[in-house]
Amino acid sequence: MPEFRRDGATLHYRDEGDGRPVVFVHGVGSTLAGWDPVLPYLPAGRHIRIDLRGHGKSERAPGPYSLEMLAGDVVGLFDHLGLDRAALFGFSLGGLVAQHVAIHHPDRLSGLALISTVAGRDAGERQRVEERLAILERDGPLTHLANATERWFTPEFLKQNPDVVAARRAIAMLNDPACYMAAYRVLARSDLAADLHRIATPTLVMTGEDDVGSTARMARLMHDEIKGSRLVILPRLRHSILLEAPDTVARHLGELLQDIK
Repeated sequence: MPEFRRDGATLHYRDEGDGRPVVFVHGVGSTLAGWDPVLPYLPAGRHIRIDLRGHGKSERAPGPYSLEMLAGDVVGLFDHLGLDRAALFGFSLGGLVAQHVAIHHPDRLSGLALISTVAGRDAGERQRVEERLAILERDGPLTHLANATERWFTPEFLKQNPDVVAARRAIAMLNDPACYMAAYRVLARSDLAADLHRIATPTLVMTGEDDVGSTARMARLMHDEIKGSRLVILPRLRHSILLEAPDTVARHLGELLQDIK
């Protein structure tokens, strides 16, 4: 099993294919397999995915975590594999990690995709995420994960794909509660909006129109702050666009890769 050691944790990754490298980072409570639906639609290349610390087959390392720590894990993977530069695609928490890498290690990136992620929460959004965090701390994160599918998927997808939704919920329920909370606190309390103007990497910003956590307003803010970035708002979709619309997501990612050849 491919793995490397960094900052007190053994981290698992998968390195497949040949050619130009692309590194993929998943969201809270997911694993590197969260990208499985998208990969078949992408152009051929070297696809490298990491299980964030505390997730998937990576070590259940105790918290607290920080955004700097998680971004350092990704840069550590670059170093472990001898990657001078690669495209970096991040979803949700992975998109926040990708922002940090782009701001602090711009020379390592050839392209950047910020998918269903966060920046510039307003006062109401900060209050809501803190309230959700308090509920998770009180009731336990697995209770939240078991009932989060309406935030993730459109009603039509929920109705038409019960087996897919059940499988996604089952994966989420395998999470270690303490590791999940350590990662969720990073997502809830990190915000890099003030530094986004420093990003010069060719960037795609994408989210679902009806994503209540990674909102279209936040995506527009990221687009406005990152000079030359491309903005895609997917109509009617909610958070789990990698699973509900993998072909559409991959088409836009492929266009970014084409532009940075």
